[in-house]
Amino acid sequence: MKKTYKIDVDCANCANKMEVAANKTEGVKEATVNFMALKMKVEFEEGADPQDVMPNVLKNCKKVEDDCEIFF
Repeated sequence: MKKTYKIDVDCANCANKMEVAANKTEGVKEATVNFMALKMKVEFEEGADPQDVMPNVLKNCKKVEDDCEIFF
C-alpha cells in the first residue's frame, strides 16, 4: 500500500534527513520526500497498518529534525 502525506520542513537537507529516518522505520518498505512539493510518499510493507506505522515514522523523523511535521 502506498500513501502520500503533507509535510512541513524548512530545508532540503532536513527533508533528506526525514527520508532516511522514515526508511529506517519498521513497516516502511520505501519512503521518498519531495521538499519542493512538501510531500512524503510512503510504501508500506505487506501487512503493515499505516495508522500504526506513521506515528513511529514521525517519531523517528523528529529525532533527526525536531521541527518537522507530518500530517496524517
